[in-house]
Amino acid sequence: MNVMSLPDEVRPRKPEGHPAVASGRIGVLIVNLGTPEGTDYWSMRRYLEEFLSDPRVIEAPRAIWLPILQLILLRRPSVRGRDYASIWNAERDEGPLKTITRAQSEQLGKALSGLGPQLEVDWAMRYGKPPIAERLKALQAKGCDRILVMPLYPQYSAASTATVCDKVFDTLKAMRWQPALRIAAPYYDDPVYIEALANSVRTGLAALDFEPEVVLASYHGIPQSYFDKGDPYYCHCAKTTRLLREALGWGDDRLRMTFQSRFGRAAWLKPYTAETVTELGASGAKRLAIITPGFAADCLETLEEIAVENAGYFREAGGERFAAIPCLNDSAEGLAVIEAVARRELKGWAE
Repeated sequence: MNVMSLPDEVRPRKPEGHPAVASGRIGVLIVNLGTPEGTDYWSMRRYLEEFLSDPRVIEAPRAIWLPILQLILLRRPSVRGRDYASIWNAERDEGPLKTITRAQSEQLGKALSGLGPQLEVDWAMRYGKPPIAERLKALQAKGCDRILVMPLYPQYSAASTATVCDKVFDTLKAMRWQPALRIAAPYYDDPVYIEALANSVRTGLAALDFEPEVVLASYHGIPQSYFDKGDPYYCHCAKTTRLLREALGWGDDRLRMTFQSRFGRAAWLKPYTAETVTELGASGAKRLAIITPGFAADCLETLEEIAVENAGYFREAGGERFAAIPCLNDSAEGLAVIEAVARRELKGWAE
């Protein structure tokens, strides 16, 4: 039984004169990739520099990569700033990923409220704000001596999930009184996740005024060399796609797996989304839809890269009708997935 659930008269009491210390609470921290604080050059530069300086993201030797990065940062912030401006949440003056992640956190807090008042739900971004270290310290200050960290990446990769863990552990290194910690396992094959994806696809397609000939499941790519070194990401994506096909009752030709967001000249996981979209249009396909199961929330890679850039490739190659199916986001189905993962990982702490 959790101490916080005990009646006041039987809870352990601090001795007289004991310093005021908050304790006995449980924190849940959901974490997504991140977003710049603005679309201007310097906001974009700060964000891109933090992201692309991470040795988990770019594994090249630092002595070689960092000078190259400084050259990239001369022009890329302006280009990406224009892309972000096209999807920016002007009302809140923030990227859509921040808007959605905040909403996911707020709704998750309500969904888990039945586990007791000792539970505190918060959110952070791996790159940008709010930073992981700040939110972990805030949870600890509220008395959370047990914290569940939930990277919102269904499929594990060293370039995504592991870098969240790195930042969490770096923060704990500076703490004298470290909280007990759990990192949520990836949920690429969780039945709740697969069913939520299937329902999202059915709903998304039903809302269209055309029937796609092909649906692509596009995942963020990683360099082929990362997979060759043992990263399980490709296998996780492949299993998600297979299970989703089975849930929908579709064949391999109806739902195809591709990888997007290639950066640099090295080989990345194939087939590439952009090349596949172009090939489909050139081969006579007229109607195409793309889903992005690896993203828990819509962001630049889904709203601009898929819905605008790849839509353009398809039409330029001869395609006519194109649709980008939204991510699960903070929908009821999306929340059901996050809640299921949280409840699974909180067992033994709060039930």
